[in-house]
Amino acid sequence: QVQLVESGGGLVQPGGSLRLSCAASTGAFHTLSLAWFRQAPGKEREYVSGIDRISSGIYYSDSARGRFTISRDNTKNTVSLQMNNLKPEDTAKYFCAATVLAPVTNARSYQYWGQGTQVTVSS
Repeated sequence: QVQLVESGGGLVQPGGSLRLSCAASTGAFHTLSLAWFRQAPGKEREYVSGIDRISSGIYYSDSARGRFTISRDNTKNTVSLQMNNLKPEDTAKYFCAATVLAPVTNARSYQYWGQGTQVTVSS
């Protein structure tokens, strides 16, 4: 069983930055693709970014590209999401997810999920 724990959320002003982190409790972290999703109240869960096992494939949604950066450290079992130039529409609960498959955009392809961390962008 893989447990994922997110951290780093909070309240930030528009234009500000946050760095989300996700720690995984598994010895097989290097075999997993990882992704960040987000979900705002009343909306469906939305793919933000994904990264494959060896960081050779990195993917972003259109809304994240150019502002967010995903990275992973297989020695520390962590995946991070650096978010810059945040906008009010980025407000959501952000989830870390892991899959034995490729880091696709379909949330149903992910076997493991964290509990989420809230990001609020407001002045």
